[in-house]
Amino acid sequence: MIRFPAPLKPGDRIGVTSPSSGVPDSLRPRLDHAVGWLRERGYDVEVGECMGQPTHVSAPVEQRAAELDRMLLDPAIRAVVPPWGGETAIDLVDRLDWDALEQAEPTWVLGFSDIDTWMLPLTLRLGWATMHGTNLMDTPYVATDGLVHWTEIAATTGPVTQRATGVFGTNGYGDWESDPTDQTYRLDQQGTWEVHGGGGLDVTGRLVGGCIETISNLTGTPYGDVPGFGREHAGDGLLVYVEAAEDGAFEICRKLHGMRLAGWFDDADAILVGRTSAPPSGDFSQRDAVVDALGMLDLPIVFDVECGHVPPYLPLVNGALAHVTVSGPTREITQEIG
Repeated sequence: MIRFPAPLKPGDRIGVTSPSSGVPDSLRPRLDHAVGWLRERGYDVEVGECMGQPTHVSAPVEQRAAELDRMLLDPAIRAVVPPWGGETAIDLVDRLDWDALEQAEPTWVLGFSDIDTWMLPLTLRLGWATMHGTNLMDTPYVATDGLVHWTEIAATTGPVTQRATGVFGTNGYGDWESDPTDQTYRLDQQGTWEVHGGGGLDVTGRLVGGCIETISNLTGTPYGDVPGFGREHAGDGLLVYVEAAEDGAFEICRKLHGMRLAGWFDDADAILVGRTSAPPSGDFSQRDAVVDALGMLDLPIVFDVECGHVPPYLPLVNGALAHVTVSGPTREITQEIG
């Protein structure tokens, strides 16, 4: 059973912690601006102790795990929003208090990239609905036409429909050091969702997925039982989404093969692939990597969905029942929240 957090509303407390990489001093003004953006909209924001950048992580693993546990278990905190991802959040997954979390009411968790490493297990192990979407540092950006800001999705009960934007920007961010208040993506390129092999798509299923470089390391562990999740929700269908952050195409291909061999796509009804700016490996493209690893599954594959590391961002809720349509000019996804 999927358990959705209570709708997020002004006055609710949002916890900010860095379970992976912290924020350097040069970008602290951007962090302060993002926190202020939430406070201006009526949220009570609590900033934790694990926020700096002494190394590639914000603090020793024991301290990061304790602070994350505290925020996830505190009934007064209704959302946990890290500033961004990082590199080695996998060191947290066996240190969280899973027994206590299983008894707790779910809270909204938002993020992507390395955040997916511990966020996806909250859905797979506990049935918590979690949101793969913009991090705190991206929160001040205005939602692009067709998309919905994460704060609106977290506040909703019912269907939320988002549509392909038709635009993107591989260099979509501004310079946060020179302008920490930047709120407009640079979307100077055109492109939209494409079904591999052509044609359309009309499919329903529960969403599950994340960043390939991070969640692939969960395969074969108690924290990455996507096959079990698929069997549990077989009556609803399953939509698996994946997105490459920065690894070359050969490495992404290997990781996707491993996920396939571990059964992650056995019960899938379709695969959504996020837009990426990750590099090719010679003449072998990122799209080639996906087709090489997953093309034999005879499943519809939708490329260039706005759920990758290239802005703009289409928030996807792990565990939500979603309906995806690609037909003629229509490209949309409707998620049932709550």
